[in-house]
Amino acid sequence: MANERSFLAKIALGTWNFINGARKVFLNLVFLFILYLLYLALQPPETFRLKPDTTLVIRPYGNVVEQYTTTPLDRALQEAAGQERSETRLRDLLEAIHRAAGDDDITQLVIDPNYMWRVGLAALKDIEHALDAFRSTGKPVIAVAENIGQQQYYLASLADEVWLDPNGVIWIDGYSNYRHFYREGLEKLAVEINLFRVGSYKSAMEPYTRDNMSEEARANGMKWLGNLWEQYLQGVSRHRGLVQAPLESSILQAAINDLPNQIEKVDGNFAQHALDLGLVDRLMTAPEARQELARRGTSNQAGDSYRAVGMEDYLALTKPRHLPGGSNRIAIVVAEGEIVRGHHPAGRIGSISTAEQLRRAARDEEVAAIVLRINSPGGEVFATESLRQEIQLITDAGKTVVVSMGNVAASGGYWISTAASEVWASPATITGSIGVIGMLPTFGSTLDKIGVHADGIGTTEMAGKLRLDRPLDEGLSRIFQSSVERNYRQFLQVVSEARGIDDLEAVDALAQGQVWTGEQARERDLVDKTGTFQDAIEASARIAGLGDDYQIEWIEPEKSALDEFLTDFLANTIAALDLSVSRPMSLPVSWLQGMLDDLQFIAAQQGKFTLAAHCLCEI
Repeated sequence: MANERSFLAKIALGTWNFINGARKVFLNLVFLFILYLLYLALQPPETFRLKPDTTLVIRPYGNVVEQYTTTPLDRALQEAAGQERSETRLRDLLEAIHRAAGDDDITQLVIDPNYMWRVGLAALKDIEHALDAFRSTGKPVIAVAENIGQQQYYLASLADEVWLDPNGVIWIDGYSNYRHFYREGLEKLAVEINLFRVGSYKSAMEPYTRDNMSEEARANGMKWLGNLWEQYLQGVSRHRGLVQAPLESSILQAAINDLPNQIEKVDGNFAQHALDLGLVDRLMTAPEARQELARRGTSNQAGDSYRAVGMEDYLALTKPRHLPGGSNRIAIVVAEGEIVRGHHPAGRIGSISTAEQLRRAARDEEVAAIVLRINSPGGEVFATESLRQEIQLITDAGKTVVVSMGNVAASGGYWISTAASEVWASPATITGSIGVIGMLPTFGSTLDKIGVHADGIGTTEMAGKLRLDRPLDEGLSRIFQSSVERNYRQFLQVVSEARGIDDLEAVDALAQGQVWTGEQARERDLVDKTGTFQDAIEASARIAGLGDDYQIEWIEPEKSALDEFLTDFLANTIAALDLSVSRPMSLPVSWLQGMLDDLQFIAAQQGKFTLAAHCLCEI
């Protein structure tokens, strides 16, 4: 029995050794594979090596934003899954164009607007400024379009030539600001909307109390929306030579108004209509466009296209453009999204997280000035005033803070700008909307309809009054209205002191919730200057006394070392192995989602009454 047990033991031991050895081999193979991936990640593919006579392709994907709303790891995983990017940073577009202007290897630039979703006119004007600088070097800019709307077309119109697919469409129909109105529907559901506001033009929550737009909102909307549209028409007309005295934009405006007749005249051929109107220079298919670009530049190795490099690859392959030298730095902090309390990731302006970025820049002795880039429709009053105070502390301590307004810096977005040393807006910025609102929906009548009733006791007259399942108490209504009026007076006082307007009635006349473009705001002295993002940076250097002696530093939300490692590793591996696959991606926006977005920062949060300085004035 002993020999037999020994024999079985040997078999068991041998089996175990085999399994253990196989496990080690497998783990070693996995380890070697990881090393191989790391090796590949450190070796840029051949196609990423920049060669002479290369064409830079500017192809924005998704929405053009000031700051990503997703984490780097999220974006890398999306790319690994073959999903189209949903965001492109404005600063990357500008940096690539500026680098290419001084790069001898880049001989022409192609604009491909076909995958871009949304971009504000203010951002387009920044891109326009960069492309003008690129074109001044003598290098041509060509836009290649397929089926694009008016935002995409403005980008295309910045090129020297615009080529359109013979089956393509350019759709320009003007700016609009339509919203759904829910009063009747909410009434049928017996939902009571308790709205508190100050300002005849503060129309953000009209959809919940009316069935149509008020005359005040209509009149103010035509002012700022009409001004933006005129800027659009003038920009396109100037670049495309559609100028006709005495009104520069009359040709395009007339063509849009007569679009049905004009499309019928060309038998429904949108491309021919665009060519006849002068919106495009040539009609050609994608293969024809590639061959023409190859003829003007250099063919690729396969001979079926032109030698090109995309924006992302170009930024990875080249060094940042030469900036003024010196140890002094100008820190740029991005404040994009709605203003809320607490700590929030990129895509929202957190009263704590954004304040931490500002303080980090302020504490750095080598940072001589801060440029705060604002792209926000506003948000919670408490969070907004908290951030304004942070900026005020920095300027009071002697450090320069210059605000650069992006597409929107309205209501709370304008409020936080008032503490800056100087305020710059794009002519196409949507700003103003100086006003305060509060809303608290109650559902007592709704519950009554289905036989649910609320009753109970409290130890004071106010106990239990702030409940959404009961009609709003008249005393609470007076309290909330008083609070809204107080915050509005505070807003007026802040603007009065910041803009040097002693008469509060004069400030009130500019306020009342009225929305202005940056151009209109400058005329009313609500901002100091109009210009580009770069103009604001140069202004901060001037105010801080730096001249050309400075470097630019972007202050980013902090991330862990592990997140940074995983992000870089995954992104480099994807690039090395070419794992990404182009796949179309749609982003449907329903009326219900729009309603929920409106309510997100205005309505009650967890049963609490929320005061907001919010614009809700997108186009």
